[in-house]
Amino acid sequence: MAAAMVLSAIPAQAADIPGTDQIVMSPNVQHVTNVPKPASIAATINTDIAFQGNYAYVGNYGGFSIYDIKNPKKTSVVSSVVCPGSQMDLSVYGDLLFASVDSSRNNDSCSSTTQSASVKESWEGIRIFDVSDKANPKYIKSVETNCGSHTHTLVPDKKRGNVYLYVSSYNPAANFPDCLPPHDKISIVKVPLRNPTSASVVATPVVFPDGGNESQPGLLAPTSGCHDITAYVEKGVAAGACMGDGVLFDIRNPESPKVTARVTDPNFAFWHSATFNNAGTKVVFTDELGGGGAATCNEATGPNRGADAIYDIVNGQLVFKNYYKIPRYQADSENCVAHNGSLIPVKGRDIMVQAWYQGGASIWDFTDSAHPAEIGYFERGPAAEGSGGFWSAYYYNGYIYASDFNRGFDVIKINDRRTDSAGKVRVDRLNTQTQGSYRDRGHGDWIWSDEE
Repeated sequence: MAAAMVLSAIPAQAADIPGTDQIVMSPNVQHVTNVPKPASIAATINTDIAFQGNYAYVGNYGGFSIYDIKNPKKTSVVSSVVCPGSQMDLSVYGDLLFASVDSSRNNDSCSSTTQSASVKESWEGIRIFDVSDKANPKYIKSVETNCGSHTHTLVPDKKRGNVYLYVSSYNPAANFPDCLPPHDKISIVKVPLRNPTSASVVATPVVFPDGGNESQPGLLAPTSGCHDITAYVEKGVAAGACMGDGVLFDIRNPESPKVTARVTDPNFAFWHSATFNNAGTKVVFTDELGGGGAATCNEATGPNRGADAIYDIVNGQLVFKNYYKIPRYQADSENCVAHNGSLIPVKGRDIMVQAWYQGGASIWDFTDSAHPAEIGYFERGPAAEGSGGFWSAYYYNGYIYASDFNRGFDVIKINDRRTDSAGKVRVDRLNTQTQGSYRDRGHGDWIWSDEE
C-alpha cells in the first residue's frame, strides 16, 4: 500500500512530484477506500461511471462492473460483465444500462473480436443491458450507429415513455462504408421504455453544415462530429464539445436538436466535454490536449492549454471568462489533461470535482467565472505502468467516486465548510452528462432531478 501524504495546494516544482503511485491530497480530502478491478477485466482500463440507487456502474474497455455503494466505506463488486469494445461509456435508466462501443467489431456480441471498419459487416454502436438483477446483467439489444458511439448522452422523455440517446462519434474515412465523410452529425437512438428491444436510430441531425472548425492551427483533429454532449433537459438545452467547436443546442424537441450558439478557442486542441452550472447560466468546456495520452500539466505547456474554459451564457451566446487548470505541475512522464467531472451541489455556489488523468481529482470553485480556484485535490504519483490516472471523478450523495485506469475504483470525501451543504442533496440516479437541477423543497431538504 502506498503511504498517504497530505500536501498543500501550492504549485509544485519537479522535486515536489510524489513517488510512483504515492497518494497525496489536500488537508480537507479523505481517501475512503479503493477497490481493485475485478480479475476478469483487470487487463483493460476503467472508463466512465453512472449511478443509480445504491449502485455504481463502471465502464471498462473489456466490459463493465457493478459496485454496491450503500456503505461507501465498504464498497464492493457485485458483478462484472466481460463484453469488450471501447470505450464502454455508460448511462443507466430504470432497469436498463446503455454502453457505447467505438471500436469496430466483427459482430455485436460480447464474444466479438476487432475487425476493420472498412469491412461493411463490422459493427459498432450502442449495447443495451437489463440490469434488474445486479448479479446477472443480461445483454438484450444492440443498435448500430454511423462511426460507432464514442460517447452517448441520455435524454429522458418521461411524458412519452421514451429515453433518447444522443450518440457522439467522429473520424470518418472514405473506406469506411458505415462512417463516410462528411460526418459532422450525431445519431439519435430512441428507446421505448416499455419495449426497449425495439430501440432504433430515429434521426441523424447535421450539427455542422459548413464542416465545422477544420483549419485552426494546433487542433488535435478537425471537427467531424462531436466528442460529448451534456443535456440539461428541464431547461431544454444541451452543450456539445465537438472536437474543434463548442456549441449550444435547443433540445426541447428531443428528436430535432437545433444549434443556437457556436464558439471556437485558439488555445483549445480538442473540445472534449461540457458541464453546466446549476442555474444553466454557465458552461465549463474541457480541452483534451494530447488526446489523454500526453503530459500537458507541466510548466512547458502552461496554464491555458489542456485546461477548462469557463463561458457565461449571455443572451443565448457563449461569452468566454477564463481558463482553469490544476495548480500542481505533473511529471513529464504523466498523462494529464482536463477530463470528466461533475457539479458538487452547493447552494449558491458553482463548485465541481473533475478528473485529470494522472493529475488526479481536483475540486474547484467557479462561482466567479473570471477567477476560478482549486479548493481541494487527490492524486497519485506517476503510475508504475507509465500511463493511468482518473478517467472520471463524480460527486454522488455525499462522496466522490473516481475510476482509475489501473488501480480500480476509488471513494473520496471532501470535508470543507464550502461544500458541506451538498450533503443535504440526495439523488436516485446520476448520469453526469444528463444534468438536473438541485433546488430547495422546503424544511432544508434538497432534491436533484434529471427527468423534469
